[in-house]
Amino acid sequence: MTSPDIAARRALGACAALLVGALTLTACGGNASAKSDDSKGGQQDSAARTSTAKIAISAKDGSTGASINTTGVQVSGGKLTDVKMTVSGSGQAVDGTLSADGSVWKPKEQLERGTKYEISATAKDSKGLTAAANSIFTTVNSANSYIGTYTPDNGTTVGVGMPVSFTFDKVITDKKAVQSHITVTSSSGQQVVGHWFGAQRLDFRPQDYWKAGSEVTMKIDLDGVEGANGVYGVQKKTVTFTVGRSQVSTVDANTQTMTVVRDGKVLKSVPVSTGSPEHTTYNGQMVISEKFVQTRMNSQTVGLGGEYDIPDVPHAMRLTTSGTFIHGNYWYSKGNPPFGREGTSHGCVGLADVQGAQGDTTAKWFYDNSLVGDVVIVKNSPDKTVQPDNGLNGWNLSWSDWTAGSSV
Repeated sequence: MTSPDIAARRALGACAALLVGALTLTACGGNASAKSDDSKGGQQDSAARTSTAKIAISAKDGSTGASINTTGVQVSGGKLTDVKMTVSGSGQAVDGTLSADGSVWKPKEQLERGTKYEISATAKDSKGLTAAANSIFTTVNSANSYIGTYTPDNGTTVGVGMPVSFTFDKVITDKKAVQSHITVTSSSGQQVVGHWFGAQRLDFRPQDYWKAGSEVTMKIDLDGVEGANGVYGVQKKTVTFTVGRSQVSTVDANTQTMTVVRDGKVLKSVPVSTGSPEHTTYNGQMVISEKFVQTRMNSQTVGLGGEYDIPDVPHAMRLTTSGTFIHGNYWYSKGNPPFGREGTSHGCVGLADVQGAQGDTTAKWFYDNSLVGDVVIVKNSPDKTVQPDNGLNGWNLSWSDWTAGSSV
């Protein structure tokens, strides 16, 4: 049984406990909003403990169209101390490089299209306080992006007729946007203009052949450029190539000879055999686009019947997409060589050669002395002039027609 005194003491103790609790709650809540000097000091201490390093991940968290070229991490007001990038799901690490001053991190290799990645980054400011940032994102996918396959390759040496040629894997509807983000310049100072062949091919060339010895630079800045509705570019790079000596070879179908002129001087005149009366050779300026020591030629692949299937045509150099080559011929009648006398081919230009691409032959000499990008001109053939988009043969357009095909 509880006495009145005991009950009174218990009640007093409970009130005291409640009062202490109330004071405690008031103190906890009042520290963030009170205007006293002490509370000001508390706010200053809190700010002093926040890192001044600000991390920016270029691919925003949750984004689905991140760049495969420019995704990376930057920091201001501090230095990056750790960056981890992985393929989401598999955890496969993506290697990267950190700038000397610790402010920028980039992947070493171009990212894959349509792939989900994760980035976590930490940095410290001058006081050693840490900041952190994270992002999970997906790069632009193949369906919503386009790529241009181009020629010539970086670091190559080509002939004076070699254009810069892009073939895009998607139809381009905003040609102006795409063309304006590709610039081609020459150390020679020649004006270079683009020309569209349809909606997926864009070539660049000067009015006349490139100057021998010049260096050509193309800057591709298509990353994020909308080429069609909802379809964006993913390329960003600079490519340079060198123009070699000038070599232009002229095939005369009347005389069945080819005169090779290098740097303005006749190097050699050699006998050839052009197309037969039934299968004439195109006229016009044609550019060597590929070289093969040996290659197979099958008449069915160029829309003919079963006239020929030769597995080892020697010293073959492509002049048109449709199948015109200048190449060696070892299957001619040794008792009645056609070279220098008559046209007997299915439209190609033939030179005397031997099977196996060995030996000191006319075809081997011309092959060894030719570059991709050299020009071969055919004249006096009963055929028409080659179409400018049949191979790298835009030189068959006048300068006014060429510039009319530009979108900028």
